[in-house]
Amino acid sequence: MKACILSVSGSVLTADEAALFAAQQPWGVILMGRSCVSRQQVRQLVDDIWNAMQRPCLIFIDQEGGRVARLKAPEWPLFPRGQDYAEIYARDRDLGLSAAWLGHRLIASELTNMAIHADCAPVVDVPVAGAHDVIGDRAFGSDTETVASLAGAALAGLAAGGVAGVIKHIPGHGRSKADSHMELARVTAGDNELSKDFDAFARLADAPMAMTAHIAYDAFDATVPATLSKIMIQDVIRQRIGFDGLLMTDDLGMKALGGSLGERGQAAIAAGCDVLLHCSGFLSDAQEILAEMSEVASVAPELTDKSLARAQRAEALSTHEQDFDVAEGWNTFRSYFPELAGAA
Repeated sequence: MKACILSVSGSVLTADEAALFAAQQPWGVILMGRSCVSRQQVRQLVDDIWNAMQRPCLIFIDQEGGRVARLKAPEWPLFPRGQDYAEIYARDRDLGLSAAWLGHRLIASELTNMAIHADCAPVVDVPVAGAHDVIGDRAFGSDTETVASLAGAALAGLAAGGVAGVIKHIPGHGRSKADSHMELARVTAGDNELSKDFDAFARLADAPMAMTAHIAYDAFDATVPATLSKIMIQDVIRQRIGFDGLLMTDDLGMKALGGSLGERGQAAIAAGCDVLLHCSGFLSDAQEILAEMSEVASVAPELTDKSLARAQRAEALSTHEQDFDVAEGWNTFRSYFPELAGAA
């Protein structure tokens, strides 16, 4: 299997995409909003992806709740922002944790019904005043303890539903003053300040997967963003934070990274990332998306033994779904968020 996660250009798998998946065998596939129209359509798309690769690969999606949700109403329920959980937590810690667990257990129920078993959530970034709002209300608060506690509850809720979470954006995007989708952001904070950001991730170091931040941290490596930095990945993420799960890049198509897609992918693997993520989030033409995916797949190596073991640990969560009364869960959840939670 190739050390990459690719996407699909639309609501159906094209013949060219099926051929690419069959030939390159990406470890996983991520579904963007353009690929999510209805429950039945998504389930069929997953089957088609699996048939093309002749194996059931892990299917990813970005379903945080709030403004980052690939599954849109009215076809799917609305889910709260991270900030909404933080507001409950501020009033009642136990109630906030219960709400975060339940909200993500319900997200997991939606996902697993379509054979999606990996969610690029929760956000573990700790935002600071004056930072760009690319994180903003997606965060579970503005202090390390609150963010780590609520994100931990979210991870547990996903796992209880058979979904592997991806903590992001390690080692911390909360101080960025630019949107890494559009440009490279630099964080000039010193070690003492950044230690608070790192600590949120360290408290969740046993998460199955993490996504890197396309941000340069001047105090550690001012030359390249963390995704491409051996210092940030080996010394900070692996050693200081202690994360030993599967480490994937943020989308290689984001404009924070220089060079070609192939060069970005090679540099990320060389720095220590396990898997390359490519979403083609800026494109709509199927052939352009195919060309980009082909470029990324061509430079993605086979999963190493260590990376494969990390991948298998994440995959194993899909077999651990616990019994859960969905209708009762929705009734409780509506009592927390009557204005947000749509019909189950």
